[in-house]
Amino acid sequence: MLLSQIQTYGRLIKFTHTVFALPFALAAVLLAHRQHPVTWTALFWIVLAMAAARSAAMGFNRLADYEYDMKNPRTANRPHATGEISKKSLFLFVLLSSAVLVVSAAMLGRLCLILSGPLMIVLFFYSFTKRFTPYSHLFLGFAIGLAPLGAWIAITGTLDQRILLLTSALMTYIAGFDILYACQDVDFDRRVRLFSIPACWGIRPALRVSSLLHMFTFVSLLLIYFAFDLGPIYLAFLSAISLLLVVEHRLVRPHRLDNINIAFFHVNSAISILLFLAVLMDTWLS
Repeated sequence: MLLSQIQTYGRLIKFTHTVFALPFALAAVLLAHRQHPVTWTALFWIVLAMAAARSAAMGFNRLADYEYDMKNPRTANRPHATGEISKKSLFLFVLLSSAVLVVSAAMLGRLCLILSGPLMIVLFFYSFTKRFTPYSHLFLGFAIGLAPLGAWIAITGTLDQRILLLTSALMTYIAGFDILYACQDVDFDRRVRLFSIPACWGIRPALRVSSLLHMFTFVSLLLIYFAFDLGPIYLAFLSAISLLLVVEHRLVRPHRLDNINIAFFHVNSAISILLFLAVLMDTWLS
């Protein structure tokens, strides 16, 4: 029974999608480790904070979009839309996840605890952006892009401008493939008057914007090589990442939107993991 409930909540928040941002945060931990030794305890609280923040944000998003999710054919089978999880249970889930985030932040230091409040405001506010702006994808990228910055601050207790390059990479990476993902809901968004770049600008222009954002992702990742004085192993992995970005945009075309799920999960998962391995291998060999 407990396992079944865990699986249901996992489907609710799409827990497997944690693989998109978590490797970026862990890469930030590895980069910080070059100057500030990382303890296993700190790593534990960082991972727990990441999982709690994402769970709270996704749970709140399900609450905010409750009515929309029931009407949208793509989301109508989600646990909250089918009644498997009640609104009350969903609300308690958000509260519990938020509490775990605050506790985890407190265990990482006073500064992290202070920043946990503004972070939750940013994460929760995203759920309303699609009501009034087509640039909700960029706000989502900004919100999730804070993960490497948060991990860096948790380890070092300071802000280093170099880590903003990793934040920029994650921001544009997330925003770019969120635009691709939104192409599935163009008709629905237009019907219920929700805003997105594909719904407002059309699919073809949206794909161009996504490509441009992912070009910024590559540039940011390349600049990390110089900023942190990384080695050739990092460049080798970056070459593979750039190839996967090209593959992603070859898979999703205006007349081939059926490949979105392949590009969204499989390709993007590989990109995130490769980025983490790039920093890990470079750190280990150094």
